[in-house]
Amino acid sequence: MPNSSTFNTFLLLGFSDSWEQNVLYFILLLLIYLSALTANFLIISAVSLDQQLHTPMYFFLVNLSVVDLGAVSVTIPNAMINSLLNTWEISYSGCVAQVYSLFIFLASDMFLLTGMAYDRYVAICDPLHYETVMDRKVCIKMAASAWVAGLLYSGLHTGSTFAITFCSNIINQFFCEIPQLLKASCDNLYLIEFGVVVFSAFVAFSCFIFIIVSYVHIFKSVLKIPTTQGRNKAFSTCLPHLIVVSLFSSTGGFAYLKPTSPSPSDLDLVVAVLYSVVPPLMNPIVYTMRNKAIKTALWKMFQCGIYFRKKSKASPYQSGSLA
Repeated sequence: MPNSSTFNTFLLLGFSDSWEQNVLYFILLLLIYLSALTANFLIISAVSLDQQLHTPMYFFLVNLSVVDLGAVSVTIPNAMINSLLNTWEISYSGCVAQVYSLFIFLASDMFLLTGMAYDRYVAICDPLHYETVMDRKVCIKMAASAWVAGLLYSGLHTGSTFAITFCSNIINQFFCEIPQLLKASCDNLYLIEFGVVVFSAFVAFSCFIFIIVSYVHIFKSVLKIPTTQGRNKAFSTCLPHLIVVSLFSSTGGFAYLKPTSPSPSDLDLVVAVLYSVVPPLMNPIVYTMRNKAIKTALWKMFQCGIYFRKKSKASPYQSGSLA
């Protein structure tokens, strides 16, 4: 049987055999991609430009937006090009790079969300020591640890996945996905990656349990707040994070823990879109809709943009009148 070194390319699953439909998919993917880029760039810009948002919560939010930008950029642009050109080949090295890059961002996302849960726990359960516990150095170390853990996590997955022998170069997905790659294996080395998947599930479950325990303590503290306004304010700072965690864990867990179908499945395609495209698009929207500080910062940024645009247009006339 041919091994993985025989294959120079992998064949991805196309959306349609019709060029006209592929053009429609290209337009749809382009709109989704541009929306995700715009939303996340606005979050990064608003937090960077507004001094009032230079707090641990928004520091982690910026990191989360960077992760979302990376995750959506790993899969969508390649799928757009394939749809437009109606070619679904990807090189062996390109497939390796795609798996490695995607797992960096997915793993970093998981660890960042865990760190954000700890930040909310300290802010609500121990507010008097919040600035001491979550100072600048601690935040940088937590974010750096999330990124480094993502790099190591991704290297472990990628190395164990591409150590196996492949009997087929057909991947029933629109990008290189580990469950579909394992399905193309023809030796027992896939058990190595299966063990890594089990280990990953344990780590992810541990992070999820940590988040749940944190929010149990948070809710206990919030319920002790005497005023309704205070309780609502505390809940409003936690609700976006809870929604993002639920979206990430449900889509990612279902995608990687469900059995793979023996033939191309529409369900596999939908699930892949849900965990690789929907969270990067929805995360900034969720945080913007439920956060008045972000809305205010965005409005100030737009007002400054309008002001400078008007000023630049008016300057030639002013200089002419002075002459």
